Amino acid sequence: MLETSLSMSRARAEINTEPGAVGPSAVPLTLRINGTVRTVAVAPHTTLAEVLRGPLDLTGTKIGCDRGACSACTVWLDGLPVASCMTLAIDVGERSVTTIEGLSDGDRLHPVQAAFIEHDAVQCGFCTSGMVMSCAALLARNPHPTLDDVKAATGGHLCRCGTYPHVFAATLAAAKTGRG
Repeated sequence: MLETSLSMSRARAEINTEPGAVGPSAVPLTLRINGTVRTVAVAPHTTLAEVLRGPLDLTGTKIGCDRGACSACTVWLDGLPVASCMTLAIDVGERSVTTIEGLSDGDRLHPVQAAFIEHDAVQCGFCTSGMVMSCAALLARNPHPTLDDVKAATGGHLCRCGTYPHVFAATLAAAKTGRG
């Protein structure tokens, strides 16, 4: 019985020291953010949103609900919109992250950003970066969306100010002019 107990203890010790196990203290991460490789040291439980806003000082990504319900924290992971508050930074790996700061081309706004301004789709601004990221991703995969397509792309977004009609108009305008 004692021998079995010792064998189980050794087995557990081996499991806990397997390669790939990290934490609980900070671990170094190399992330590709907006085309630039950045290195940070964070605890394994840190979300991508927390890393972006904290050590990387990319505060355009907002944390609203911190549970994936409002989509204010939407960024692209290899071109696909994701809730960065629900994505562990340690799980990003080699994938490319694009934030609202990386959507523009220098001082030239992305067409969806410009359309949001033209169509007054910005009020308090808290949801705006997430909305822009989802709408720009929609136009990247579907340059001629319908109103229903835009509604589906923004379906998980919560806008407290109710600017949805302006968001829809801005996205459709960006698509119509071929700027998306």
